[in-house]
Amino acid sequence: MPKPSVLGPQRRTNPLIWCLAFICALVATIIIVAGIVVFIGYLAIRPKVPLLYVHAARLDKLSYNQAGVLAVRLIIIMKAENHNMKAHVSFYDTKLLLGYHGLSIAKLVADPFDVLKNMSRELYYVVESSPIPLEPPEQYLTEQSLAKTKVMPFFLKGNSRTRWRVGPLGSVKFWLHVNCHLQLPIDNTAVYPHCSTKSH
Repeated sequence: MPKPSVLGPQRRTNPLIWCLAFICALVATIIIVAGIVVFIGYLAIRPKVPLLYVHAARLDKLSYNQAGVLAVRLIIIMKAENHNMKAHVSFYDTKLLLGYHGLSIAKLVADPFDVLKNMSRELYYVVESSPIPLEPPEQYLTEQSLAKTKVMPFFLKGNSRTRWRVGPLGSVKFWLHVNCHLQLPIDNTAVYPHCSTKSH
């Protein structure tokens, strides 16, 4: 005769386990819904990173003497562009360094400013340097530029920060990096380099 099976008392799931499972399910649902909202918001708004670049530049005045002392006046027009159709952009901490053959000439700064939706704004700089005594290597390069190429090489480097609000996505921030080499003719001709900015 087979022995009848003996059943012990049934074990019930601990209420704490049920509570943890409910919390996990709730968190997963919230994450899924938030992801859907962000995705739909991105598709609807399609945020674009603003731009800051050198729109135009001109060597307005140049003075160089036999002692190797250089003085220049430049006109530089920066352009800030906002291609977002549904958000205005704030630019701040804009700091640029203008240089010549590794020498610093001037710092270009801008107070915080806004660019409206799908608009642009120009920053106009007139940079006049104090007399700059050049070392022999820079003197040689300057004399070559004046005598042969008729073009003076300058560079503009720096950063700006941007911030804008993109609907349900919240506030978006980027650093914009400017790194522009300017080959400016000595005959006061304007150039339009449109150096692109890098962002992160």
